This record gives sequence, C-alpha cells and structure tokens, in this order.
Amino acid sequence: MSQTFILTFSCPDRLGLVHAVSGFLLERDGNIEEAAQYNDHDTGLFFMRVQFSCDRLTHEQLKAQLEAFAQPLQLQWSLHTQAQPMRTVLMVSKEGHCLNDLLFRWKSGLLALDIRAIVSNHREFYQLAASYNVPFHHIPVTAGGKSQAEARQLEIIETEGAELVVLARYMQILSDDMCRQLNGRAINIHHSFLPSFKGAKPYYQAHDRGVKLIGATAHYVTADLDEGPIIEQDVARVDHSRTVEDLTTLGRDTESQVLARAVKWHSEHRVLLNGHKTVIFR
Repeated sequence: MSQTFILTFSCPDRLGLVHAVSGFLLERDGNIEEAAQYNDHDTGLFFMRVQFSCDRLTHEQLKAQLEAFAQPLQLQWSLHTQAQPMRTVLMVSKEGHCLNDLLFRWKSGLLALDIRAIVSNHREFYQLAASYNVPFHHIPVTAGGKSQAEARQLEIIETEGAELVVLARYMQILSDDMCRQLNGRAINIHHSFLPSFKGAKPYYQAHDRGVKLIGATAHYVTADLDEGPIIEQDVARVDHSRTVEDLTTLGRDTESQVLARAVKWHSEHRVLLNGHKTVIFR
C-alpha cells in the first residue's frame, strides 16, 4: 500500500540539489505530490520540503537510504509519515481561549495532532479536558518548587512521546534548562504589545495609550524570553471607540487564530528553522 511521506531538509546551497533529490525519489518509485524550496542568499543555505508517495519502501528503509544520500550533501533532514498525527501536550494557566480553540480544531479534524495531555498550574480547565477525553495534569508552581514542577512536566511530555508542546497561554516562565530540552518543539503565543506593554493587563495599558493596532505573535520557545524564532503574526485595527473589553476580546481572538496557524504549519512539517528565523512552506 502506498504511503505519503514528508521530507524536509536544509543544507549549503549548491548546483543540482533539486535534481539530486528528485532523482533519489525517482529511483525508489517515489511520486512527488508537493514541493517547495527556498535559497537564503544571506546565509548560503538551501531549504526544501517534499511531499511524496511511495509503495516500494517503508519509513525505516527510506530513512536508512537517506542517511547515505544526505551525508555528501551535508543535509540536515527529517522524514515523516503524513498519516501519523503529531503527539502533542498542551500547557495552560487561567486564560482558556487558545486551549479551547485548539481542542475544537483538533476534534473537528482541522489539526493533524494527537493531543495526549493538558498540563496546567491551575485547576480551571479540568472539566474542559474531560469533555474532550484528554488527561488533565494539575501541577502547581510555587516559588520554591519550580524545578520539581518542571521535572514533573517534562516527565509527562517524555512519557507521552510529545513531538510538540504548545504553551496555550501558560503564564509561567520556563527555566533555561527546560527551554533547551524543548528546543524546536515548543510553541508560545503572546500579545504583540511586548515589549511595550509588559506585566499584567496589557490590554488595559494599550487602551490607556490609545493604540491603533493590537496583535499576536507565535514563536518557538527559547531561553531568551519571548525572543524565539517567529512562526506567525497578525494584527487587528482598533480606534478610540473601542473599550478595554473590546480590545481584550479582539486580542484573544487574534491570539487564538495566530497560534492555530503556527501549530498547523508545525504539525504539517512546514516550518524549518533558519538560525533566529523560520522558513514557512505554506
């Protein structure tokens, strides 16, 4: 039976890369269904995503043969089976708009995820988790017990085999060590007022300053707070007639949509890291 695979890679740019990859697949009866590429002239790197079907080789056989193919070309690559949803853990605190949106999209078949667990430092959303039949783990975070809480969180993430961790408005700063362990597989969402409106009630601060744009940014988590590679952003226009409640509602809606797009692209292996930036093959 034919399977669909997704090959993504980056490497130093050189002549004949597309020809080499298509030739490799042709020799193995691979049929290319979708392909996208990008040459970064600033770094000299080449990025590519290829979706192809193949009924001759298994995933493990293809991986083994790609090892030998990739070495002389210096490919940093990964190979995934399209039919396999991405094992995911969601983390949340007291604001549930992003959590609720992701769960609904997942159950509606709009996200290629396998949501294995919800982790929270509060109890607010245990009933929501139960309604979707997702295990809920309440792990309080105290000033003196943060390292123990993170150890428990990481234990759940690893036990569930999570390829993706989504901070769906999880309002705790992760330690440098946890950020390193989740490198490239944790996505955060925040309002785009940062760094202008830090701290509590950013929409109140924005309203007080009479902003004309509100927005949201989804990015990968790094030890540099809110400075990881950006995946997606969006904005909405507002004016003097908008109340604080209007700004908050509009902002939450924007956050939910931006995070959902970032999660969707990551789960479909459309996001490639390029240093402090990303390449998105939509």
